[in-house]
Amino acid sequence: MRSEIDFLKLLDGSRRYTFHSHTEFCDGRAQMEAFAREAVKQGFTHYGFTPHSPIPIFSTCNMKLDNVAVFIGEVGRIKREYGDRVAFFAGMEVDYLGDGWGPSSDYFAGLPLDYMIGSVHFIPDREGTFVDVDGNFESFSRKMTKYFHEDIRYVVETFYSQSIRMVEAGGFDIIGHLDKVGHNASHYQPGIEDEPWYRALADELVDRVIGSGVTVELNTKARKEHGRFFPSERLLGRLAEAHVPIIVNSDAHVPALIDASRDEAFSLLDSMKP
Repeated sequence: MRSEIDFLKLLDGSRRYTFHSHTEFCDGRAQMEAFAREAVKQGFTHYGFTPHSPIPIFSTCNMKLDNVAVFIGEVGRIKREYGDRVAFFAGMEVDYLGDGWGPSSDYFAGLPLDYMIGSVHFIPDREGTFVDVDGNFESFSRKMTKYFHEDIRYVVETFYSQSIRMVEAGGFDIIGHLDKVGHNASHYQPGIEDEPWYRALADELVDRVIGSGVTVELNTKARKEHGRFFPSERLLGRLAEAHVPIIVNSDAHVPALIDASRDEAFSLLDSMKP
């Protein structure tokens, strides 16, 4: 069962935090120790480690099942060594692959985690093969040809369908980069996010999130390089207007980026306050 952390109450006004980061246990590019030291150095008050969860399909980005206990033990060590300066948390970014695998699965519910992020990175093609649509655009473009027969509408519709089913299934505390498919989709077909059918799909997901009890992350990872946040400003405005709890996460894969673009994100949120 989802622990229902009240992140805004936990933070008590602090903006020196992130609850989304990746280390050597998945596709991060530095040791957890380096991230912890950087969090201390930059004066963070709260910091969460969230490796990409184990999944029952091959992936070079996800942690191995055998390393889960090692990860949890390492977070415990970090808490003991640095916990007097920063509150560290053991989280996990859990991939939703359908009814058989996701944040609500018994396996994840049984782990001693402080919280979970629910995210969609993989969608099934028409033959049922799960394909990662979250990578760089060059990879995405190749997969559009190899797996999806250039059908971008199928990809977008399936991404949002998977995301809605994940929200309905529950079991997680934060929804990760809820409209991220829009990034690659917009490169593939410029202007797609302004098309009525796309907007309707994104709005339906936001409708499901509103009232679900989950916290939404304003993900800053792509801001500096690609000029965008997840969710988009339009969707973020809807969520803010509905008083959905929103936190700012950097989704950093290197220690130097744990605070990247977060000030800009807070400024955007502040501008949406009545």
